[in-house]
Amino acid sequence: MLSPRPAGADGGLVVDLNCDMGEGMDTDAAIFPFISSANIACGAHAGDADTMRRTVEMALRHGVSIGAHPSYPDKANFGRIDILGKPLRPEDLPVLLYEQLHRLQSICREFGVRLRHVKPHGALYNRAAADRAVAALVTRAILNFDPSLLLYGLSGSELRKQAVRDGLGFVSEVFADRGYRADGSLVPRSEPGALIESPDVAEAQVLKMVGEGLVETAAGNVAILAETVCLHGDGAHAVEFAELIHGALTRLGARVAAPVSN
Repeated sequence: MLSPRPAGADGGLVVDLNCDMGEGMDTDAAIFPFISSANIACGAHAGDADTMRRTVEMALRHGVSIGAHPSYPDKANFGRIDILGKPLRPEDLPVLLYEQLHRLQSICREFGVRLRHVKPHGALYNRAAADRAVAALVTRAILNFDPSLLLYGLSGSELRKQAVRDGLGFVSEVFADRGYRADGSLVPRSEPGALIESPDVAEAQVLKMVGEGLVETAAGNVAILAETVCLHGDGAHAVEFAELIHGALTRLGARVAAPVSN
């Protein structure tokens, strides 16, 4: 059964607030004070070495945990088109993930800081959430790279099931600014209701997911485990949402903090 309230060692409510960073947005610096984890683009869908260095520096300045945000190599579509099998071969995916993780890890080492987690981006994230074979490619690539890394993925997804099977630490993720389907998956961006633009609606959704372990869908409430809450750094209201959600979690009695790695 899903637990609605992640607890820390002292029994108190602990929730991670993560954001996708280093994707070329000019709002990153304004968001960092409110988050506990940053998923940094590794050059495949966005970013480059300079962007990664600047983002790592900001994370260190604010005491934010650093994670990799690897993607399909498709900057033209911002990694949001599923190209696996057309033209990207599944057998090439582990090498591409390794290269991206290594790129960011090398920069982290320059600053004497550790890479803590991995969160796939965009179409790869959604594919791995639903496709067991792709989920296995992702988890095993991470295990081969560094088995101590945590994997962030959609709550209740195939990726979570595969991480459990492989013994990889998994953090169940929910979204502040995305709509949900009755099966717990995200509404595709091409469909109405995919993006939440209202701050009030986003806040209410987060409080329901964290406080009650439920998310509202067109078919009614669905059980969900909220260990980390994501907001998108490229969203139109990203800074406003970050401040609002941090405040809402605090008022709920939660400590906003990154999960403990393996």
